[in-house]
Amino acid sequence: MISPAGPPELLNLDRAVDWLKQLGFQIKVGKYVRNVNGYLAGSDQERLSDFHEMFLDDTVRAIICSRGGYGSARFADQIDFNLIRRHPKIFWGYSDITYLHTAIRQITGLVTFHGPMLASDWGMADVPLLSRLLFSQLLQPGWLRYDEQVSNLYVIADGVAEGPLVGGNLSLLVSTLGTPFEIDTKKKLLLIEDIGEDPYKVDSMLNQLRLSGKLDQAAGFVIGNFRLDRLIEEDDSPSFDEVFKTYFGSSGKPALSGFLIGHCRPNFSVPLGTEAFLDTEKKQLWVQPGVF
Repeated sequence: MISPAGPPELLNLDRAVDWLKQLGFQIKVGKYVRNVNGYLAGSDQERLSDFHEMFLDDTVRAIICSRGGYGSARFADQIDFNLIRRHPKIFWGYSDITYLHTAIRQITGLVTFHGPMLASDWGMADVPLLSRLLFSQLLQPGWLRYDEQVSNLYVIADGVAEGPLVGGNLSLLVSTLGTPFEIDTKKKLLLIEDIGEDPYKVDSMLNQLRLSGKLDQAAGFVIGNFRLDRLIEEDDSPSFDEVFKTYFGSSGKPALSGFLIGHCRPNFSVPLGTEAFLDTEKKQLWVQPGVF
């Protein structure tokens, strides 16, 4: 386990580690996992060192991040991607980890996993069963099907599309633009989710993706959870769904919202970089396994 972004809450971290040990896993703890440097889990070099060390160690089969927050992008340009190519393994997290998912996939071709993290999810006192069960995709791989048995889904634009599932946290995707790690959406299903962002900020970020051509290039859109833990300040503010309809409703490409993917409970974990199939009439998303 590593902390490539913010420092984890230690009680939750220990609780998550105990759960993994009960499942029979052996845990290797990054040297700097528990460090605190303001809003970062140690210095950039310390967090990068743990990241490299876990990929280098061939006894490590999976790397799971302790939490998100902020900080992964600060060392992205110092990552040894050849090291990752030589020692491919499971890499798991979400939120700020979106930056690492995007960089790793686009440079090395490695499939990574968008899913619950140690301290911020699995270490909570009451973890939804579905969040735990989806971890089994690493041990018993198979196609994942998401339909309305999981949650209510809403059609923003009709259609059927297929392609590699990419994306993650919307704020982080936008922050890749103009960098060597700029998100590639061409002929891909774009997953977006976020937390704590007002509809007008989501509007602004989607507009940035539109102006940069990323929405036009995508094959379709998987809209995850957009959580705002307070009332929208402006009474006349559009809803999230109204913002989504603005950008996806007349796109001519399928868009489905309501997925419990992101900062939510339960958190439905999915591989990024594998083939996926989206059908708005059946309200289904199918995702190819990330391990075989």
